[in-house]
Amino acid sequence: MRGIVILGSTGSIGTQALDVISRMPDEFQVVGLAAGTNIDLLETQIRQFKPETASLAAFSLTDELKGRELPEVELLSGQSGLQAMVERDDVDLVLNAVVGSQGIRPTLAAIKAGKDVALANKETLVAAGSIIMQAVKEHNVRILPVDSEHNAIFQCLQGVEDDYLQKIILTASGGPFRKNTAQELEQMTPKQALDHPTWNMGDKVTIDSATLMNKGLEVIEAHWLFGLPGTRIDVVIHPQSIIHSLIELIDGSVLAQLGVPDMRLPIQYALTYPKRSNSPVPLLSLAEIGSLEFEEPDMQRFPCLGLAFDVLKAGGTYPTVLNAANEAAVEAFLKGQIGFMDIPRVVNEVLQGHQNVSEPDLHDILEMDSTARKDCALHINRLNG
Repeated sequence: MRGIVILGSTGSIGTQALDVISRMPDEFQVVGLAAGTNIDLLETQIRQFKPETASLAAFSLTDELKGRELPEVELLSGQSGLQAMVERDDVDLVLNAVVGSQGIRPTLAAIKAGKDVALANKETLVAAGSIIMQAVKEHNVRILPVDSEHNAIFQCLQGVEDDYLQKIILTASGGPFRKNTAQELEQMTPKQALDHPTWNMGDKVTIDSATLMNKGLEVIEAHWLFGLPGTRIDVVIHPQSIIHSLIELIDGSVLAQLGVPDMRLPIQYALTYPKRSNSPVPLLSLAEIGSLEFEEPDMQRFPCLGLAFDVLKAGGTYPTVLNAANEAAVEAFLKGQIGFMDIPRVVNEVLQGHQNVSEPDLHDILEMDSTARKDCALHINRLNG
């Protein structure tokens, strides 16, 4: 039995991870569950999985949960609660599925406590990749990628020597607006952007998929996970989302990982690695699919992807600022404060005003994250007159 903590247990990844774990009662013991504000779903999860500890984002929510007749469980709150949870002696693996840069500190705490991390929070590596990967090396733990694209690359690389790898190729569905013109994109609403054609994800990730920022963040994450420069990372649009990513070898061979678009498959592989187990995911039938499509990404209509490649090349705190500004801009779009194409405009304006720190520490990263959000708010207010 491996003790596991799930950060973001009530979100899309967290709920699917618990579905996977529920089918492996002899493999995992759920030690801790952490949620943001969904107190009712967390209560249901506590009753089903009976963790030793649980946490919510706000102390007031934790107090409310204490008033309910729950199985014996230690209730925590905030960032301190997440850190205490991942540092427990009975924890072997931490699944980080929180959204945004709030995942940085619990990931770092888990690594320093000697825990392997199944990482679904790409913003952690985007904003603090140098610090995270240095800690991974120092504490001799593993980062196991959960995102379907990085998980696919991770699978394809098994048994491949570093010298044989030419480049990696991340696939992107293209989102709901793949065929829309630049003029049409200006008018897109949050409801339209949240209607993803192939994946069922949380709101923030779904909007990022529509702008292609999600793929840009994955490019930066891939740089840290696999130790490759941006010049050896490609992106291709693949609307069916059947090929989850590929690697190209020096002899021209290309290896790909295929499967139905169901996040339970990469989640399970990250949790059980290096073993494989039977899965609840439907089997893939290529005959039923019939054909697969591919096209180049259009960085004119979707400039967020180009911004990500730019900040990866620039390095330092630029990726931190990109991530923070994007989080703030997406939140504003979902609230109806800015338009869809204002997202890349606002992010670019914040980047243009940034004073880079080439070798940041954690203090620099958190400070730049906060500053970028404030700058983003100023640009949003200016757009609103």
